[in-house]
This record gives sequence, C-alpha cells and structure tokens, in this order.
Amino acid sequence: MDIITELNTVFRQVFDDNSLNVTRTTTANDIDEWDSLTHMNLVVAVELKFKIKFALGELQLLKNVGDMADMIGKKIAA
Repeated sequence: MDIITELNTVFRQVFDDNSLNVTRTTTANDIDEWDSLTHMNLVVAVELKFKIKFALGELQLLKNVGDMADMIGKKIAA
C-alpha cells in the first residue's frame, strides 16, 4: 500500500477537491482551506481510513504530509 496515495484520497474527500494532489512536502500552508477545524476532520478521517489512533503529542510532531505518512507506516507495522 502506498500511504501517500491513500492519504491523497483522504485529503480529496476532506477538502472536497478532486484536483488536490498532496506530496510528502505538502503542509497546511499549501492548502487554503486547511484550518483548525478541517485539520481535526482530516485527523479523524485518516484514523478511520488506516484504523489507527494518533496521540495529541504525536500530532504536534507532524510538519508535513510525509511526516504523517511515516507515522502511519509505523503504527500499521506495530
């Protein structure tokens, strides 16, 4: 499974934008609609998609989509 490809699908659903393409370096600054509420919706959608849970401290460590993908990969492998 390519986590970035799966995340792209989740991002498109959460932001309701089928033209959205995220990469490892994508940050909240790159997506105009990415605010605190959308961020929470995104976290919930990612947790449901990958059947994982993030701790609050973990979320604060994420600087971009690549960091999120790496953390998802670790949680899936655990």
